[in-house]
Amino acid sequence: MATDLVAQLADSLAKTGVEDGELSYKGQGRKLDDAQSVEGMVKEIQDFKGLQALRLEGNTVGVEAARAIAKALETKSEFKRCYWSDMFTGRLRSEIPPALNSLGDALMLAGARLTVLDLSDNAFGPDGVKGIEKLLKSTACYTLQELRLNNCGMGIGGGKILAASLIQCHKKSSIDGSPLSLKVFVAGRNRLENDGATALAQAFQLIGSLEEVHMPQNGINHPGVTALATAMQHNTSLRILNLNDNTFTEKGAIAMAQALKHLRGIQVINFGDCLVRPAGAIAIAESVLEGLPILKELNLSFGEITEEAALAVASAVKNKSQLEKLDLNGNQLGEDGCKALKDSMEGMNMAELLGSLSDDEGEPEDDDEDEDEDEEEEGLDEEEIEEEEEEEEEEESSGTKLSTPVSAPRPPDVSSFLSFPSPDKLLKLGDKRALLIEQQVDVSDAAKTAEAFLKIASVYKEENNEVKNAVLNSIDALLRKAFSTPSFQGYNFVSSLLVLLGLIKSEDKVKPVLVVPGHLHSLEHVVQQDYFPKENVAVLQAFMSRNNKALDSCGNARNNLQSTLQRVRSEG
Repeated sequence: MATDLVAQLADSLAKTGVEDGELSYKGQGRKLDDAQSVEGMVKEIQDFKGLQALRLEGNTVGVEAARAIAKALETKSEFKRCYWSDMFTGRLRSEIPPALNSLGDALMLAGARLTVLDLSDNAFGPDGVKGIEKLLKSTACYTLQELRLNNCGMGIGGGKILAASLIQCHKKSSIDGSPLSLKVFVAGRNRLENDGATALAQAFQLIGSLEEVHMPQNGINHPGVTALATAMQHNTSLRILNLNDNTFTEKGAIAMAQALKHLRGIQVINFGDCLVRPAGAIAIAESVLEGLPILKELNLSFGEITEEAALAVASAVKNKSQLEKLDLNGNQLGEDGCKALKDSMEGMNMAELLGSLSDDEGEPEDDDEDEDEDEEEEGLDEEEIEEEEEEEEEEESSGTKLSTPVSAPRPPDVSSFLSFPSPDKLLKLGDKRALLIEQQVDVSDAAKTAEAFLKIASVYKEENNEVKNAVLNSIDALLRKAFSTPSFQGYNFVSSLLVLLGLIKSEDKVKPVLVVPGHLHSLEHVVQQDYFPKENVAVLQAFMSRNNKALDSCGNARNNLQSTLQRVRSEG
């Protein structure tokens, strides 16, 4: 009998959280409309000595009820944890900001120092974020360690308000001598999209203390993913990164792979349903192979990954002694690919760590429509080049008629060369051509640098040493400066290069160039130089080994580049 009483007492204590200063009304389904409806709750809050946490999840709180609860919290200086998820069910959206403002004002008045703020599943939109804006900027949040806002419908606007509030909190707390050291950030299913994610990335980069980031299902594409990747590099204590069900594509995946190289303590990576594609998976595999010694889970499911890339991922986890699960389900391995993957994992005595492959989508089929589109684009490029050459001739002819004297030559002009490249124009820039080009191109912009590289490379002549040397010297000067610039993002350069070569489909509708052997000869030279990051070689190799009509006219140059990439990678 005594044992039963002890058990009941222990159960009661566990429910109310008395032992750790927690008062809980979790999941009671109360409809709290006004002050009268919370009289009992208010008295319990007032009488609770050393209150540190209040659980209101699973109840519905109106404006007047929130004010009454807030009044009771005004004297609770030891208060630390707000578990206030799912507490506005059935309320008008207009009711939520004033309710949150009342509660926030009370915590500030009490001199509380929060460690946990959980407002998940409240669907309050951007206005709800405004309701906690003042709180987030206040001294009450200088000590915040966990911020959970999952499924709140913040949208882009709410994401920007939240980011600005966190940045302000960090700045003010730094001045105060104790910088905000947020450890856990949860904001899945919020429709943040690129702009919201990019704004938050700026806050994350500044904070630099994150250990867990969960942002699944936010409609983020490669620009937002790339911004987050840059921010994650500054959060070197990161253990869990969950970006499930956003659209990386190759660009975002390559950027994120680069970020992973800085995150040796990461344990869980969830990039499932992120469309990382083969090149992205290979880049991620390279990062896993080179580091991540305590990796426990890697999820690259539903990413249009093919057999070759999946096997690269499997090979990369070979020596990860703490690995618990590898998820490659829902990709495009095909029956033979699934068998090869299972055999590979079994050969490493890791078969039990491989998740189910029951939803594999089979080998990818050739997309005839895409090929037709590529052919049309190539045709357009040829026509545009012819038109540009005709326009150039007309401009030169017109310029000759108007110039005085007629025989006066036009001075070397880098802009003219980059607009309409030709071997003759490059040589006419003289011995300082490399410096002139280097000064003309904005090397902080990876896309512009890739475009300039291809324009210079397009006039490469294997049989003409003078032109060949002029091209390679100019390219070396340009790229050496670019890769030595701190703000230059090498993975963005490679992504832009692949887009312009027609090897990646552009999300921004960038039109590929007409690929010529000079492009590949020049690239072969570049990958052997000390300024070119070796981690990008695997990505280039994966794309150059694909069957792609864009490279058909460059048979020998392509073969030579593939051989060099293989050699450089094996040497690395």
